[in-house]
Amino acid sequence: MNLVYKVNDRPTVGKTIVFAFQQLLAILAATIAVPAIVGNGMSQSAALFGAGVGTLVYLLFTKFRSPVFLGSSFAFLGSMFAAFAGALSVEAGYAGLLIGAVCAGLVYVIIALIVKFAGVKWINKIMPPVVIGPTVAIIGLSLAGNAVGDVLKQSVYDAGAGAYLMNTPSAWIGLVCGLITVAVVIVCSVFGKKTLKLIPFIIGILAGYAVAAIFTLIGIASGNDALKIINFDLFKTMQWLPDFTFLKAFKGFKDLNGTYIVSIIVAYVPVAFVVFAEHIADHKNLSSVIGSELLEDPGLHRTLLGDGVGSIAGAFFGGCPNTTYGESVGCVAITGNASVITIVVTALMCLVASFVAPFVTFLATIPNCVMGGVCITLYGFIAVSGLKMLQGVDLGDNRNLFTVSVILIAGIGGFALKISEVVLTDVACALILGILVHLLVSIKKSKDTEETPLPAEDKADETDQF
Repeated sequence: MNLVYKVNDRPTVGKTIVFAFQQLLAILAATIAVPAIVGNGMSQSAALFGAGVGTLVYLLFTKFRSPVFLGSSFAFLGSMFAAFAGALSVEAGYAGLLIGAVCAGLVYVIIALIVKFAGVKWINKIMPPVVIGPTVAIIGLSLAGNAVGDVLKQSVYDAGAGAYLMNTPSAWIGLVCGLITVAVVIVCSVFGKKTLKLIPFIIGILAGYAVAAIFTLIGIASGNDALKIINFDLFKTMQWLPDFTFLKAFKGFKDLNGTYIVSIIVAYVPVAFVVFAEHIADHKNLSSVIGSELLEDPGLHRTLLGDGVGSIAGAFFGGCPNTTYGESVGCVAITGNASVITIVVTALMCLVASFVAPFVTFLATIPNCVMGGVCITLYGFIAVSGLKMLQGVDLGDNRNLFTVSVILIAGIGGFALKISEVVLTDVACALILGILVHLLVSIKKSKDTEETPLPAEDKADETDQF
């Protein structure tokens, strides 16, 4: 695609700050959602700080050539629940979070060392565009339900009808706010000029937030709770300082025992291998967006080291292992801004913002319906970028057709497996199945290439038999 700012370009200071704020908005919801879901007193502002630290570590390892933000990983939710469930105390649970993050990060380090010496040709061989393209598309498509669910958060899903019930004022207001956000993002991105074209998410979120605020203020004035889309009460319970994980973890190490540590290793290590597959898909996607193969330069071993060590560093402060964010990649793709300086400033902004309670609280008050509207475009671009990788693939060849078909159906169909405490996500399962199908259909092709090709006239005769 045509980039407005390439990886090494440096926008003006003012533009960089605005672009960084847009990246922050794109990754915010998911980053602070993980500690909120896990509970046990985990701090959202600390998770934001940890994401900023993890991203800076990642950028250092990748020589500032990979413009993507690292945020809290949803893949480790089950592992984090297990850390608290098996702990003798809450503090011991926090210690378990750190041990688990270190174990998961070490998996990345080991794989990185293997890749360093073995190279990446084997990865390109088992994961060609016919495999990685639909897998990247699945990353976006698998999140589609989350985006739609957020837009329609104010309504109730009727399983029998297979549709959301639009029978309350709040349901319609949420839908209106979400659709206005989508419309403004599209208009700014397609028809906007200069800077406006580069910050469609900021404008879209502000537009959606303004509409939601108007309905909320009317609801407050009239006493109608159905109109209150924004929860302004969050400003009454602001957390002024991040509650860093290591502060509680150090108090809990005394409550650890061998059995618990083994259970943490078992809960975290297998998930790291699952996330490794998604790591490759994310970087293949980002490579197609910026027009530079990241697995070659700076190299997969460096992206893995950055992701692994960055994840450990992020968990040290926020408790959540980090991973590269598809939302961040989507933001780069839609705006055409791949400047790595933007990601650096975004990370620094996270560090500062985590200590500014009113700012973090304001971000937390952005309604789900508004963020859902933004995510419809973000996740859609991720899906489309994956499909674009298939442009050079001959889908008239059944070998390719079956490979793509299996990946798409497995991913969209929710082919996810839980084995003990390990969850193989639909993306991971789709990728694994795709690799196996590709290897299966390539057996005959490999044998054919070893045989001497038939003369042209013989080929014509052979074709005529069918």
